[in-house]
Amino acid sequence: MTLCQRCVLPETFPGSDLDPGGQCAFCRARPAGTDDQAVRKRTRDRFEQLVGQVRGRSGHHCLMAYSGGKDSTYTLMLLRRKYGLRVLAVTFDNGFLSPAAFDNARRTVEALDTEHLIVKPRIEFLRKLFAAVAVENPFPARAIARASPVCNVCMGLAKGIFLKLAIEKQIPILAYGWSPGQAPPRAGLFRLNAAMVREMQESRLAPLAAIAGDELHDYLLDELSLTGLSDYPYSANPLSFLDYDERKILAAIAVLGWKPPADTDGNSTNCRLNLLATRLHLRQFGFHPYAFEIAGLVRGGFMSRAEGLAKLEDLGSIEQAEAVAGKLGLEAGVVP
Repeated sequence: MTLCQRCVLPETFPGSDLDPGGQCAFCRARPAGTDDQAVRKRTRDRFEQLVGQVRGRSGHHCLMAYSGGKDSTYTLMLLRRKYGLRVLAVTFDNGFLSPAAFDNARRTVEALDTEHLIVKPRIEFLRKLFAAVAVENPFPARAIARASPVCNVCMGLAKGIFLKLAIEKQIPILAYGWSPGQAPPRAGLFRLNAAMVREMQESRLAPLAAIAGDELHDYLLDELSLTGLSDYPYSANPLSFLDYDERKILAAIAVLGWKPPADTDGNSTNCRLNLLATRLHLRQFGFHPYAFEIAGLVRGGFMSRAEGLAKLEDLGSIEQAEAVAGKLGLEAGVVP
């Protein structure tokens, strides 16, 4: 497979359009040396202004989508120690989180003196969804370019839970630990609105309706809530506008007691389901589901090309991927 010579995007990625010199369309649109510092500073300034406004209020200032992985752990640490926010950390338990991720989460919230809520849907409900999308993808191409069908299920359900909790508890900031490869600086801070939520629900959750049935409504805002709500929370992705260096992040969170799991792959530090999802995505679509994120990190100077390639090549243990497939009830031999 031919890869972009500047980042790691493969020729099979939608819209990559490698030129004769081996450079992809995304690299041509962002020439070497392009500096996002001005955008990052403006977004950071806006976030700090928002923090100043909410810090004096009662209750939680921020709901953190906390997976127990390295980036969300570091983000939670920044929210608590750098910005002094009262945070409700919420973990979506998809039934396949590494035991090490739970240990890391427990040590982290205790070290940061943070309230922690774990939300776990019915395991048969989750298995049914994961098994169905593993066999046949229901999501649009734009969603599949950024994540595997299995991960789209998780993200859709988790985002629905986080948003409903933030609205119910009147928490003004909903924070995620997306890397700069997942969320560019311009997407670092914005106020959610009905149109955005409706689009998310239609692209990530509506395709699951035929599989999930009425239980899916637990993760959706109904039309009355969408149109009648005037005070939506802000969505914040602090790592998109703050310094991002994986080595420094790992060193910082190690002080909290965070340890890398031994049962995940090169692109997840919390979820074993990824071991299966990535392999299935590669076979079905011909490109790695993390290719866009890693290419963005390489292109932005946050990671070397060699480091990016190493991440994409690390698919983790095939035996553990087969164990995940077995837990989903998939036929033997489904793992590529």
